[in-house]
Amino acid sequence: MAISKAVDDVEPAARRSRTSGIDRALQIFDYLQGVQQAATAYEIARAVGAPLSTVYAIIDDLVAKDLLNRDSNGLIWLGPRLYHYGLTYARNLDLLTVATHEMHELARASGETVQVCGRDQDNMVVLAMEEGNDQFQVTSRVGTRSPLNWTASGRLLVGHLTEEELLAIFQRSARTSPTGRAEVDPRKLAHSAHEALEQGLSIQAGESDFSVACIAAPIRDRAGACRATISIVVPESKVSQQDPNLIGLVRDSARRIESRLGWTS
Repeated sequence: MAISKAVDDVEPAARRSRTSGIDRALQIFDYLQGVQQAATAYEIARAVGAPLSTVYAIIDDLVAKDLLNRDSNGLIWLGPRLYHYGLTYARNLDLLTVATHEMHELARASGETVQVCGRDQDNMVVLAMEEGNDQFQVTSRVGTRSPLNWTASGRLLVGHLTEEELLAIFQRSARTSPTGRAEVDPRKLAHSAHEALEQGLSIQAGESDFSVACIAAPIRDRAGACRATISIVVPESKVSQQDPNLIGLVRDSARRIESRLGWTS
């Protein structure tokens, strides 16, 4: 069953009541990106809640089009065609180009791991990353998605939304973090999101990973909406260090990105 056939060969009423082939394909891509490793068709079908026969048919079609790859053991992973799409997208995204350049500068100035993050619906996603000079290891890599309530960047990314919008987002998406320290109350999260964006800074320590802290600053467009964040990820013990001043460095980096994009004077 080709994806196009799955979409086109159903009546309008059926489209409203069934999951389309394109939606199923997106569910497969999202699942593989989320687990960050190859998976069997059975694992994928169970995760997305679709009949195994349907998932097999869609996977076959995506493999034939190089959107997925199947190895000799039958494991499914993202295909090379997606990589080429991603490269084209990245080359034409001014924000990511400017932010990535600044990310390298901030990593050199701080000696720490730096990330550029964006929003993917109800999740924060790592768009770019440069590791620091020491042996400190960060578990989140490029492409990693985390619930918005787990991270410093997550709250900044939605801080420009109305309280009603924030409550709706956090009511459906706030989850308990692995450390159990991330806030899950929607009203408290909405308040902290507004406060963080107003201050131009968000710091979280030990909320998503034990002994790991994140110092993030928003990258705001002309309307004041947070389009992305730049952040320094450090051991929790370094949050308050003054030499170098990590908070000052990350704030300055965010302002330079906004200025280079023409969003601020």
